[in-house]
Amino acid sequence: MANVTMTINGKQVSGEVESRTLLVEFLRDQQRLTGTHVGCDTSQCGACVVHVNGDSAKSCTMLAVQADGASVTTIEGLAKGDDLHPMQAAFRENHGLQCGFCTPGMIMSAIDLVQHNADPSETEIREWLEGNICRCTGYHNIVKSIKAGAEAMRG
Repeated sequence: MANVTMTINGKQVSGEVESRTLLVEFLRDQQRLTGTHVGCDTSQCGACVVHVNGDSAKSCTMLAVQADGASVTTIEGLAKGDDLHPMQAAFRENHGLQCGFCTPGMIMSAIDLVQHNADPSETEIREWLEGNICRCTGYHNIVKSIKAGAEAMRG
């Protein structure tokens, strides 16, 4: 067993984990942050994307011990009380979700994209999302949501 300490959504947390415990398991099972989803366990679908030290990471293929000392942001850490993050609001306003399973990973990936490129083109958005799978939509409203979210984040 190993002890890990990290800052999750601005709060320092510690826990004891087996060395093989995935970050997504630590978040969901020990921290009860269930907004981060597990869709494939093979880094294919992107439902598990979180930010680790400001960059998007697939938490289903990252060990919790690798995040020891890191700052982790999950979908739960984006809103400020009742005020949604601009990207969350854009997904809601532009119907960028259907079943919602992929949405947390899509939003976390989209925010990382906008942090790297404040005004991404549709092509750049689609290329960035290649590691995120949505089985419900044709991605049109997801791309529209990300464009709107990027504009709102620029502000």
